This record gives sequence, C-alpha cells and structure tokens, in this order.
Amino acid sequence: MSAPGQTVASLVEAARAAGIGRLDAQVLLGHVLGRSRAWLIAHDDEPVELAAAAEMARLLQQRARGVPVAYLVGEREFHGLMLKVRPDVLVPRPETEGLVDWVMELFDPAVPARVADLGTGSGAIALALRHRRPRMQVTAVDIDPAALAVARDNAVRLRLTLECLQGRWFAPLAGRRFECIVSNPPYVDADDPHLQALDSEPLLALTPGPDGLAALREIIQAAPGHLEPGAWLLLEHGRDQAHAVRQMLVERGFADIATRTDLAGLPRCTGGRWPALPLP
Repeated sequence: MSAPGQTVASLVEAARAAGIGRLDAQVLLGHVLGRSRAWLIAHDDEPVELAAAAEMARLLQQRARGVPVAYLVGEREFHGLMLKVRPDVLVPRPETEGLVDWVMELFDPAVPARVADLGTGSGAIALALRHRRPRMQVTAVDIDPAALAVARDNAVRLRLTLECLQGRWFAPLAGRRFECIVSNPPYVDADDPHLQALDSEPLLALTPGPDGLAALREIIQAAPGHLEPGAWLLLEHGRDQAHAVRQMLVERGFADIATRTDLAGLPRCTGGRWPALPLP
C-alpha cells in the first residue's frame, strides 16, 4: 500500500523543507527504493509505499542530526569506485581525490612503483591507485584494526590486491622504502569548532590533538627513512596549513615542493621529492 498522497517528488520536497539538501534526499530515497537518482528524477510522480516512506522518514531524522549520508546508505563513491563505509572510518571526500590524481601524474602506468598510504581508513586512496594503476604495489597502513578491516573488505569486494598493515604510521614498515608515500592524516585542531559538526565520524581520523600539525610533522620527519632517492611524499592538510607544511618539508630537506588546490580552489595538498643525491 502506498502512503496517502506520498510520491517521490513530495518526499524529496518534504526533506528540503526540513533543511536537507535535494541531493542528500535523493540519495537516501534512492537507497530506500533501490533506484538510481536518474530514475527518481524521471519518475517523480511515482507513489511511494508506506513502509518505504516510513524508512525514509527514519533516515531523514538521522540525517537531520548530522549523521553523514554515506553512513546511512553504507557506501560512498570515490574516484570512480563505490566504497563501503561505516562509522569506523572517515567518509571519503572529493578533496582527497587530488592526492590520487597527483600520484597518477607522477608515475607512468607501466611503472610498478611501490606506494604506501598512511592512515588508509576505508582504503580510498590505496584502492583508487590500485584501480587506476594496476602495476602499482600499494601498501595500506592504519593504526585502527576496525578501519583496516573496512579497507580489506573493500579490496576483496572490488577484487583489488592490497597489502594492509596495522600500526602507527611507519611502525609496520621497518626496513622498507617506497617510490611514493601518500597520506591524508588527521589535521584538525582538537579545539576547532568545526569538529562539532563531524561528531559522527571517528575522532582519531580527524584530529591528532591540540596541535593540528602534529601528525603531519611526525610523518614528514620520519618519511625520508622510507623513501627511495628521488621519491615523493604527498600530504593532504587543512586549507590554512599549506605554508606550515611547506616549511616543514623545506626544513627536513625535501625538494621540488608544491601545493595543489582542491575543487574549491583552496590549498589542500602539499608534497615534495626526497633528493636523489645527498644534500650538500
């Protein structure tokens, strides 16, 4: 039985009236009905059954409380891959796709480069690289076993080979070197008011504590011990941290330092190359 007067269009509009964006409403309703956004748009006068309308109402209540859509539907698209996500991992952001693009620019598809992804979470960066560059040997590291389980599950479901190691940053990589190290570490200050809007996501993946640069600093200091001569270190950071990250890379001895902007034009990723020759 359909809900009295309830259609695809009326449910989406009701969600918008409650302060929820059209895209979020369509994604949630598509999840409930097992339909694509394109179908919803083409069938906006389709009646919705009572059970589906009730489920939609339940999801909208959670979304209104700030629960990310990705957690409600259990998945998120990233760089062409549909990844399973749950509250154990950070929701992959479009901004992070810039790190993947940067690595792809640096390495020819025929080169079997060794890449380490530190703080892999859902495995988004690591799996995107394995998908786009099948010859890459990618190692995914995370300190949280629950997060690493999500990355492993995504790798199996997507049929992508991925080495997953548990530990803090370089701890599981003793004696190993790579042509590229990439990371989207926690970089939000613990007292940043923006954290309040992210309370559904794992705090460990968002902030390293009072100093938002702490994890970035730790990675930059230790990275040379795991980089081949001429290898690259690429890092995501906050929009106001580019200068500090560049300075840390300079002081550590990196060369060819550059910063990339995100889709909003904000400085989001900074990286540098470990010199092929010893510094004078």
